Amino acid sequence: MVNKWRGDVALVIDGRAHVARLTLGALVELEDALKQPSLVALVERFEANRFSSRDVLCLLTAGLRAGGADFTETSLAQASIEGGPMAAARAAAELLARAFSVPS
Repeated sequence: MVNKWRGDVALVIDGRAHVARLTLGALVELEDALKQPSLVALVERFEANRFSSRDVLCLLTAGLRAGGADFTETSLAQASIEGGPMAAARAAAELLARAFSVPS
């Protein structure tokens, strides 16, 4: 079940429903994977629509693992995300937004 107050985002991958969220540990993992000292640059890239497919992949992988799924960047890159790359990018942006704001 998706809990927006917890920052959850729903994704269907290879026909199975998954929940992703950015916990503190997932944020640390994300900073490490993207070789960033902070996530401000990543947030700015998403706000300006200048994010890369690697940004999306890293965000989703960290979020899915925090949500309890067992994905690696390689396995997620080879998976079929319902809605395709646009849905993946939307979910990644939503993860970032929910991690740093209170739902309305």
